[in-house]
Amino acid sequence: MRIEQSHRRWIYASIVILVLCAIPYLIWARSYPGGPSGGSALGLFYGSLGYAFMLFAGALAVKKRLRTWNMGRTQSWMRGHLWFGLLTLPLILFHSGFAWRGPLTFVLMILLFFVIGSGIFGAVLQHYMPKFITTQVQRETIYEEIPHVQAELRVEAEKLLGSAGALPVSATDIVSLSDTYREKIRPYLENPERPPAAGVALATAKSSQQTFYSIRKELSPALTQVVDDLEKIVAEARQLNRQRTLQRILQGWLIVHIPTSAAVIVLGGIHAVVALFY
Repeated sequence: MRIEQSHRRWIYASIVILVLCAIPYLIWARSYPGGPSGGSALGLFYGSLGYAFMLFAGALAVKKRLRTWNMGRTQSWMRGHLWFGLLTLPLILFHSGFAWRGPLTFVLMILLFFVIGSGIFGAVLQHYMPKFITTQVQRETIYEEIPHVQAELRVEAEKLLGSAGALPVSATDIVSLSDTYREKIRPYLENPERPPAAGVALATAKSSQQTFYSIRKELSPALTQVVDDLEKIVAEARQLNRQRTLQRILQGWLIVHIPTSAAVIVLGGIHAVVALFY
């Protein structure tokens, strides 16, 4: 995987900071048999630096909202959000001496692990999802427009079915095609996200291919093009449904990751106040 120069800078900076912080911690940990203390000067330094990186990572949300805030490219902020956000975990662990003392600290560490884990998942998701959509979904559409486009596909299918009456085929073939459309194709087009039992056969590419193969065998060759076009319409509806599913996964991740990250920042601030003044 090719990494851009600006991205490499964030990686190198994160590695350097981690190494520079890890060396004193290892020396410190060996010098104190009872274990490092978060209230010591070095412990407070690790905690302050880790919390500063939390705030930096959280500033990405502010940067996205304040589009007129001319403080660098959003893409660069996102890379800093990822790598400096990852740094918060080892720094906070250094601060605590890898010990979670007290209920607030325990809850904070659990949330921090969750935020880091969900952040890694989101980074992987955002990296591979555009490529997956490009290769798997040929008709990419704005999320909010997907139901409207799928409705248009149903109208297009109805018109296509109506045009079959003008072809040189028997009335029996027209009736058979109409029945097949009503029993198998329309149920799927009406609800491709959760198709009823009659439309399940079209929910996957493989089963759909087999279904349309059977439909062609039962009809006159003159209707082959109509069936082919109906199959393309079903495929587009299936692709749009796949895109909607992928985008819902991303939206669901944001709903989980952002509030949890905010909770970590708030609880981290409370922890600092309690530790320093109480």
